[in-house]
Amino acid sequence: MLDHASHIKSMKLYTHIERIHNELAELGKSTSDPLNADEISGFDQLHYHGTKAVDEAMAMMSTDQHTRVLEIGSGFGGPARHIASSSGAHVTALELQPDQNALAAELTERCGLSNLVEHVCGDFLTYPWDAQQFDTIVSWLAIFHISDRHELLQISSMLLPQGGLFFTEDMYCRAAMSDAEARELKEGMYTGYMPDLETYKKDFVDAGFEILRCDEMSNDWTEFTTDRLIDYRNGKERHVRVHDESTYLAMEEFYDLVNRHFRSGKLGGVRLMARKI
Repeated sequence: MLDHASHIKSMKLYTHIERIHNELAELGKSTSDPLNADEISGFDQLHYHGTKAVDEAMAMMSTDQHTRVLEIGSGFGGPARHIASSSGAHVTALELQPDQNALAAELTERCGLSNLVEHVCGDFLTYPWDAQQFDTIVSWLAIFHISDRHELLQISSMLLPQGGLFFTEDMYCRAAMSDAEARELKEGMYTGYMPDLETYKKDFVDAGFEILRCDEMSNDWTEFTTDRLIDYRNGKERHVRVHDESTYLAMEEFYDLVNRHFRSGKLGGVRLMARKI
């Protein structure tokens, strides 16, 4: 776990995590002030379209207070907190990186949601799941980091009952990449597995899942990442003031990398929901 957790830091989105406390200070919050999930949702979501995307997923899966949710790659805990605070569902939030997991747990406690959100740190493929069961598994922009898709889906099937749902927003390979492009994504986005879309869907079917919907998100996310990069650059003075120059440059580099690859037409995005047969 620690080896993967160390190497994934090549992805600059996962560095400079003190930026979360900087944003809290900008809101006038001390290090111990209570919080609520809504007021920090502008900077605790690492995927695209923030809580709107989480709301859409919850509606698709009919998430309510009786739902047991497992999130793979929970980051700062934003989606898990939003699910819990919006629906009352119990969420197990699994995060590979110890520093992000610790920060997520702190934020969840300060939001008064520790009774609904359990933060655990580990590698999904090796975590001791024992006899745990979940109604749904969710993930936003995380499972492309995991190289063994077969094992990921086998474990997921084990954790779900018949009829259980798997929801993900994820990356795929839209068109063939050069060796240099693939290397840049491996370094800058820690890509582990990014097949073409047909292979992506086939992996789920082969693992015993029925695909309920598969939404092509590439154009939407190209527009989103373009606007994000422009807005971030336009806000440079503010970002350097709240954080510092090195944080600004790291985030700008990451936002630019992702946007370039989406605009190339080779990096794709997908939203998929599947049901265990």
